This record gives sequence, structure tokens and C-alpha cells, in this order.
Amino acid sequence: MWLVVHLLIITGLSVRVLLRPQRDPASRIAWILFIMALPYVGAVAYLLLGEVRPASASMRQPLPGSSALATPKLEPVCKPVSSGPGQASTSDISQHASAGFAIGSSISGFAPVEGNVGRLLDDSNATIDALVADIDAATEHVHLLFYIWLTDRNGGKVAKAVTRAAERGVTCRVIVDDLGSRSFIRSEYWATMARAGVKLARAQPIGNIFVRILKGRVDVRNHRKIVVIDNRITYCGSQNCADPEFAIKAKYAPWVDAVVRFEGPVARQNQQVFLSDWWGCTREDCSELVAQAVPPSPHGFAAQVIATGPENHYAAMPELFATLMFSARHELVISTPYYVPNAFMQAALCAAARRGVLTTIVLPARNDSWFVGAASRSYYAELLEAGVRIYEYKGGLLHAKTLTVDGETTLVGSANMDRRSFDLNFENNILFVDADLTQAVRGRQTQYIAQSMRVSEADLASWSLAQRLRNSVMAILSPVL
Repeated sequence: MWLVVHLLIITGLSVRVLLRPQRDPASRIAWILFIMALPYVGAVAYLLLGEVRPASASMRQPLPGSSALATPKLEPVCKPVSSGPGQASTSDISQHASAGFAIGSSISGFAPVEGNVGRLLDDSNATIDALVADIDAATEHVHLLFYIWLTDRNGGKVAKAVTRAAERGVTCRVIVDDLGSRSFIRSEYWATMARAGVKLARAQPIGNIFVRILKGRVDVRNHRKIVVIDNRITYCGSQNCADPEFAIKAKYAPWVDAVVRFEGPVARQNQQVFLSDWWGCTREDCSELVAQAVPPSPHGFAAQVIATGPENHYAAMPELFATLMFSARHELVISTPYYVPNAFMQAALCAAARRGVLTTIVLPARNDSWFVGAASRSYYAELLEAGVRIYEYKGGLLHAKTLTVDGETTLVGSANMDRRSFDLNFENNILFVDADLTQAVRGRQTQYIAQSMRVSEADLASWSLAQRLRNSVMAILSPVL
């Protein structure tokens, strides 16, 4: 009887793994091997971690204007932004850049919009200073969403600015991730904002951990960083609301981020993403905010918000990254803190180098996740063999997620090049075409490279057998973990 039960557990779960939709083949193999090797531990682990079952209604809410996440039971939170005054034709977008925008539209349902201007902010502290200044100047509303909001100097400065705005009558809405910002939620800043009239929401609430586990994976998080002010200003990048010293992981500091401040129609798209998350958390309908006419903006570049989540079509973010890699003709430069690609994206990066594109990737020398750091290094040999230049940043934890193509096109945002961003997290990015702003981002990437050591084949040869085994094992386990 015990043997029958044992075989039923292994067989039943293996069949479930095989039939689960939107599953990477490597992930299927890893889970089945795990279940066979440790049947009972593997069974529990798979039921808790193997399937993404969104627990929050915000995860079922479609982005306005997008059919990809449509759910009959829920009405869209607001109408899509349609072409109109201030949104010029995108016919001037080059053929090489248009492929990335097309993939972006298939993911979020947003078309690229022209008439935007942007500025790459100098560093983390400058970003907070600019944000505080914009909040202090706000006249209508302030919308903020952060995965991590700390109670440090910068976190306190933003909280106080939001409180001041609410006290003078500006409508303020704040979303923080319930896990990433758990200490901030329990702080006096949170209570003070509430007393001032700031509308507060917690994304992906955990509550009772045992009940939460039964409803869905605890590690499905809202990793987005979104700022929208007065329907015309938006910020997009990698920075959380915190000091660069990042007290919760201070030994890796400083955390080095890249954030762009945009003005123009693209702010309305970020507004829709924020309001979709807000509706999911609170059920407050704010559709009137995106129904307002877009102010004329005859000059500026084309940009597009690309927001992803667990219910996007399979491999949405890898498709975007790979499409941008394939579009490169001369140069491709990437910075990311976490590189754990699927096979398709790894092949796209190698192919870029093999066809003569000067291809560079910059990663942190010391990663705050030893597992991710080890898994990343397991891909170095293939990248080097293909001709990809690999740099490891020595000046802190490089947290900036940037990708530039041919000095013209840039992707900036919250998404990492790892399986967590691909499959679990809610992410937000902006893709734009502008030579001047792209050159600013490219200059920042050059600064990263200047503070990095280039990885060579000799470096890989110097790794011990134990190091190579560890890296390979972590890469194999990455689809499971």
C-alpha cells in the first residue's frame, strides 16, 4: 500500500507538471527530477512554489486597452489611451526600433506615443530630490508605487513630501508591496500619511502566512517602481524609495540605480498601469484621470510603457529582451544585477555577438543573492566563447537595469534578466527611441564599465572545481527556485 501511494504521488505530480500550461521545458524537467529525488519534500515544494496562482485581484485585472489579460468578471479600470491631440504619428520610428515596440504592444497593449521628453537623473539621491520637488509642486495628484520603501533618510523625505501634499489638498495615492515594504508599513511614516489623508494600499498582502500559502505563492510580488504626478510627469527605473546605502543589505552598498524622469503622453500609460494596480488593491475607479485629453506635445521622442506580470503570455519579458538584442546592428550594451536567462534569451545574446555586434553586459561583482550570482556565472563560458564582453562592477551593487541599442534605443525599468522577473514579478519598463537621451544612458553605462573588471577566459579557468560545480548546480536549480 505504501509503495502504491508513493508511486501515485510521483506519477500524479509529474503528470501535473507536464500538463501545467506556460511551463518552460527546463522547468518541467527540473521539477520532475526534484519530485523523483525527494518525493515528499518535492511534492510539498511543488504545491507551494511550483505553480503561480495569483492571490490578489490586482493580478487578474487587465491593463486598460489590453486584451492579453482580459477577464470577463472584471471591467477595465479605465479606457485605453487613443491617438489624438498631442500624440503624433509614430511613422518616423526606424524599422530596426519598430520590432521592439511591436513586441511591447503585444505585451501591454500600449502603442508607442510621441511627444515625450526625458532626463536621466544623476544618482539615487538626485532622484529623490527631483521626486520631492515634483511632489511639492503637484497641484492635482501624486501616485507612487514602490516594491521597497524604507524608513531611512530618502524614504522619510518622500513620505514627508507626500504628507505635505495631502495636507494642502492634493490627492495622494500610495501602493507598496506588502513584503518588500513591510517595515515601512509598520512605521510611523505610514500612520502619519494615513492621518494626513493619503490613500494607502498594500500590494499582494500576505496576512496569515499559512492561509496565504494556500491561496498562492508568497513570492509573487509587485516589483514595479512607478511615479505619476499631475497626469504629465512620470519616473521609470530601478530605484526603490531608499538611500543608496540600503540599510537592509548594507554590506553590498552603495546600490547603484538608473532612473529617467519623463514628461509627455507616456506618463498617461504609466498612469494606466498604476490605476490598474490601484483598482486591484482598493476597487476605487479612477478612470476619469485617463479620460482627460492629452495636452498637445508637438516635439519629443517616441516612448512606450511595457508592463508585465505572471498572467502575461509565456516568456513575455524574454521575448522583449531577445527582440531588442536581435534588432542591434552595431552595438548592444546591458546592465543588470541578476542574469539567469532562459535558453532563448541566452542564445539571442550570443547571436548578437556572433554576427558582429559589439555586445557588452555589466553585472555586479558581488551579488546580494549568492544563488543568482552563482547561476549567472554558469553562463559566462558560453557568452565569452560567442564574443560577448563581460564586466563585473566593483563600485557597489549595480542595480541599474538598462539596455541600449545602437546609440538610439533604450529600455529602462524594473525588470531583471532572471526567471523571477520573467515568471513571478509585476514589472514596469519604458522603451524609447531618442539619440540624445540614449547617449546619456550610454554614458552612464560607460561609467559602470570604467568601475568594472573585464572577465576573461583565464578568470574562468582559475575557478576551482567546487566553484564550477556550485555555479552549474545553481543554474540547474534556477527553474525550481
